[in-house]
Amino acid sequence: MLPHDIPLPPPYRIKVVEPIPFLSPQERREAITAAGYNPFNLRSDQITVDLLSDSGTGATSSAQEAAAALGDESYAGARSWFRFRDEAAELTGYPHLLPVHQGRAGERILFSSLLRPGQICLSNTHFDTTHANVVLAGAEARDLPCAEAADLDSTEPFKGNIDVTALEQTLAGPDGPRVGLVLMTITNNGLGGQPVSMANLEAVAALCSRYGVPFFLDAARFAENAWLVRQKEAGYQEWSPRQIATRAFQLADGCLISLKKDGLTAIGGLIGLRDDDLFVRCETNLIATEGFSTYGGLAGHDLERLGQGLREVVDPMYLAARAEQTARFARMINDAGVDTIQPAGIHALYLNAGRLLPHLSPAEFPGHSLGCQLYLDGGIRCAELGSLYLGTLDAGSQLISPAPFELVRLAIPRRVYTEEHFVYVAAVLARIAKDPERIRGYRIVSAPAQLRHFKVRLEPLA
Repeated sequence: MLPHDIPLPPPYRIKVVEPIPFLSPQERREAITAAGYNPFNLRSDQITVDLLSDSGTGATSSAQEAAAALGDESYAGARSWFRFRDEAAELTGYPHLLPVHQGRAGERILFSSLLRPGQICLSNTHFDTTHANVVLAGAEARDLPCAEAADLDSTEPFKGNIDVTALEQTLAGPDGPRVGLVLMTITNNGLGGQPVSMANLEAVAALCSRYGVPFFLDAARFAENAWLVRQKEAGYQEWSPRQIATRAFQLADGCLISLKKDGLTAIGGLIGLRDDDLFVRCETNLIATEGFSTYGGLAGHDLERLGQGLREVVDPMYLAARAEQTARFARMINDAGVDTIQPAGIHALYLNAGRLLPHLSPAEFPGHSLGCQLYLDGGIRCAELGSLYLGTLDAGSQLISPAPFELVRLAIPRRVYTEEHFVYVAAVLARIAKDPERIRGYRIVSAPAQLRHFKVRLEPLA
């Protein structure tokens, strides 16, 4: 190990590289115009630094690719399934495991098998597809974030927690009989990638047990949450990230995992269950819609990569380097004159667009405006988490009630970009911060009723 006063380098070296494009300013303007000013509509070969998502965008290791060569593509009972299953079972401790092609497939299967129309799903924060799948099951998605999350500048260590008092009041109140599920997202992606403490999970587990409500984890970033617990929560400094993650899984009745994040692969997901009857219902749903229960829509080589990825992601050296990379990136951005949600998480940084662009009202979508300017000035793609995504619109796509904050998420792919890429992004932000009033707002041209941020089309205001 290196001395503590020497910065930790990434615990890997680059073996395969891919060229990235550098479009001219005019080409970028033409591209974003043709995309309806929606970064989701841009082509990947029009992007210089892609920070849209950390889902399925990471780099695999040589060990994962070697394992993939052993992939067994048998329709049922493939060797690759048993290798993956054994690794996942040891990590989570759940007796029933179902593979799915990605996290939202797991959401659909679990919610349609568990929730009934009119029920409520309580969470620290539902993310976009999670919220949509709850609604599609006929239930209500209700968020109960902790009070500390409302202060973007606070350095409180566990701003991803659920409000335990509000949770108990809901379970004990008139809506209590309608609560069909409590779902804790670790880390809390919708609220700045902030971690959830083990104490908070223990309190939720106790309340759910007392009131007879199923308690599940949305554990896409279970390893990153475990690392932040190890760094910040008393009593866990001597625990390994894997031990902390396993303890978190043990507290819940089951889990959903998009393994496109902490599975270190481009595809894959998992449902973990304790209840025998619920397993039968979910398995039937899976076979009818995803594939047989030993592949769930995944190829054998995917299952092999996932099994190896679950071992690599809890490596302390990997997690330490990834966390420090994000922390350095945050310092660069803050030094450039742009505020981010504090403290820095691991998988993403969240820019405070509302503070940077006070001349734009929420109805002019300042988060989206900043995201578009990052592309126009530097070919950088990112995602808005403000009033375009979370605000309430009327039938004419006019903003009725804004989001609580106007944010831009810079999601950081795993093992993909070097320090120089982040220096470049910070330099583009510094240029924007020098003259933010040049940035115009946007209006919606067309938008779908659900998940509008994926397919919305906009145009700049005059």
